[in-house]
Amino acid sequence: MGHGPQDVHGGVDPHLGRYAARTAGMTASEIRALFAVASRPEVVSLAGGMPNLAALPLRDIAAQTARIIAEDGLAALQYASAQGLPELREQICEVMALEGVRGHPDDVVVTVGSQMGLDLVARLFCDPGDVVLAEGPSYVGALGSFATYQAQVVHVAMDEHGLVPDRLRAALRQARNAGRRVKMLYTIPNFHNPSGVTLAVGRRAEILEICRAYGVLVVEDNPYGLLGFDGRTYPALHSLDPENVVYLGSFSKTFAPGLRVGWVLAPRAVREKLVLAAESATLCPPTLNQMVVSRHLATQDWRGQIDAFRETYRERRDAMLRALEDHLPPGCTWTEPDGGFYVWVRVPEGVDTRAMLPRAVDARVAYASGTGFYTNGLGGRRMRLSYCYPPPGRIREGVRRLAAVLEAEPALAPAFAGPAPRPVAGPRALAPEAV
Repeated sequence: MGHGPQDVHGGVDPHLGRYAARTAGMTASEIRALFAVASRPEVVSLAGGMPNLAALPLRDIAAQTARIIAEDGLAALQYASAQGLPELREQICEVMALEGVRGHPDDVVVTVGSQMGLDLVARLFCDPGDVVLAEGPSYVGALGSFATYQAQVVHVAMDEHGLVPDRLRAALRQARNAGRRVKMLYTIPNFHNPSGVTLAVGRRAEILEICRAYGVLVVEDNPYGLLGFDGRTYPALHSLDPENVVYLGSFSKTFAPGLRVGWVLAPRAVREKLVLAAESATLCPPTLNQMVVSRHLATQDWRGQIDAFRETYRERRDAMLRALEDHLPPGCTWTEPDGGFYVWVRVPEGVDTRAMLPRAVDARVAYASGTGFYTNGLGGRRMRLSYCYPPPGRIREGVRRLAAVLEAEPALAPAFAGPAPRPVAGPRALAPEAV
């Protein structure tokens, strides 16, 4: 007698047939599946995008948290508004103003991390079969949310200057000619995850104009915007077109991800629906966590803290780029990010980064295979390397181990010889694999 479909523990799933149809799109990402092995202490993990929190003033945060509970505990431990604390929403507007956003606190919705905001936006706008345009490659968490709501992601190619406007026009024309409904463009304009590139300022207004002409909403995901290594900030897309851009922000990269405090800034009509959706999802975001963030913004030099993070990540970016130049075999190319957490590497023809990953883990180094950042099976010759968490010495050792694994790959071993290449950032490094 045959066995039915199995559950996660290997047995037959007794609930098959009860699940909603949309659960068919809910699968574990390659990145999440990698965390278990990448967290082993003997493995140098260049895979995850965990912020480095060593520079945080932990004693001050502990003291402020204790004061909140001692002085305002009845409020901090109680239910609150689904939209978020008013004082925090005002402070969020001050943070966004650094990138030219003129937001009003009434139009901010505090979320349990920006991932929740992304999920709420997908829930509000995506019907089964709708098309979402996203850079190719794109953030794995966004791809998962869109899949959950049965939307189809169509990737739009990038180059060294970010999303390519002509490719965006072509994707929209193709969808319109096929009678398909494009609901939104999802984009990470600053220090992109996973590619590390930044959308050129000169392209921003053009991309917004294209989306308006086709009646497509723009969802701007901006967790890294304040982490430019030269201190430069770029004009947010929302600052250029506030009525057609939904902005997602987060304190995970500039303060602490464990507090899970993010936000959405949206046009008023959208904001009202977001609040209703947030109520049904969590009733309200954790009040204590919001108060901790708010007190930190009110009492600490949070701009100086961001400067310290920038310097830490710049040092680690530099260590990563030097190690890549010193160790990777000929034929490898990579981007040179000027902010954020990631370098996007292209490996020589014949190497499959997904197939190579178990061999890398055996060699005690981990990375994120490029296939996890596409929905269409592309990315096999790409890998994302994260420099945000390991110290420089560990980064260099990790790249050295990775290079040894690459050199041993059957496609490269016979030909490996000569000095390592200079890094290449640009169209060859990103070689468009999307529409």
